[in-house]
This record gives sequence, C-alpha cells and structure tokens, in this order.
Amino acid sequence: MKITVILGHPSKASFNHAIAKTVIEVLRRKGHDVIFHDLYAEDFDPILPAEEIQRDVTLPPMIEQHYTEIAAAEGMVIVHPNWWGQPPAVLKGWIDRVMRPGIAYRFDKGDRGEGIPQGLLRAKAVLVFTTSNTPAEREQTVFDDPLETLWKNCIFGLCGAGNFHRRNFGVIVTSTEEQRKAWLKEVEEVTARYFPR
Repeated sequence: MKITVILGHPSKASFNHAIAKTVIEVLRRKGHDVIFHDLYAEDFDPILPAEEIQRDVTLPPMIEQHYTEIAAAEGMVIVHPNWWGQPPAVLKGWIDRVMRPGIAYRFDKGDRGEGIPQGLLRAKAVLVFTTSNTPAEREQTVFDDPLETLWKNCIFGLCGAGNFHRRNFGVIVTSTEEQRKAWLKEVEEVTARYFPR
C-alpha cells in the first residue's frame, strides 16, 4: 500500500518524532510504500494565498506534490501535538492548502458549495497520533476533545476516509521513559493492525 505519513512538530527530540519514526519503521517492515513529510523540516508554508482558493489554478510545485500524494494514498498517518485544542499552525495550513476540492472532496454538479460534499480520498485507513499535556478526563469533560471532532468528523469523515483511529498520548511532560516505551509499543501494534502486510 501507498501510505503518506505527515509529521507536525518542530523539535526533532520530541515524542512526536519518535512516534513518526516508529510508524515508518513498522510500515516499511510490512512492505508498504511510505511517503514521509516532516512539515517543519521541509519549511512548509502554511499560509493559504488568496489566489489558491480558486479551484482551477496553477499551484506551487510543493502543494501539487502533496495533493497528488494524498490523492493516491491508500492510507494516511498524521502525528502532531495538541496545541490549544488544535494542530500546530503548519499542519492546519497543510490542511488548508492540500485538502483541496477536487482532490479530497467535491460537491455534486450544480451545488455551489452549500450542500454535503462527497469524499474523494482513497485511503482505506487513517491513523492520527497526538500528544498533550492535558489529562484525558479534563480533555473530555472541559474541552470535549476538539481534535477528535476535527480529524474524525470535519476532515477525514468529510473526505471519505471512514476507517479512522486516533490515539492521544499524555501527559507527555510528566511521562517516564518506561511509559514512553510502552506508548511506542502501542504505536507499533496499532500501526500493524490498521496496515497489515
């Protein structure tokens, strides 16, 4: 399978980088064709210029590469921290610029954008691994887990990727090395389960 892995964290020493590395190792071991993008390392520009909003425009080569890859991807994995209940700005900008109409979704003919879009992604499964410093109970009771809603309903549900799984790891700031090793083992198991050979 062709699987795209997107990482959105600025520090190479982060647990997010360890998650992405583990995911890639498992996928390659299983024989998958992995396309990996570390958005910070690639200096991805998250700003959506006005001229890119139109559907039939010539896009910068980097944007064209990214949307071509996700259009062909049979699976996707997203890795990022929870910052203010959202992905980092670089990843939000990636969504804005890459998950385009005609690539990730479309509206029926005659629909001017007010209807329900049809998902176009080919991905048979999507994994989202996030990290946070908010205890799970507080995330649910106080914030209502906005990242689950964003990724599951607003993005991948809308774009046609129904086999979705998200796992949040936390509290990162107080976690031990032993806890992190156990979490990475879970990342291995989940990745292997959703993307078997």
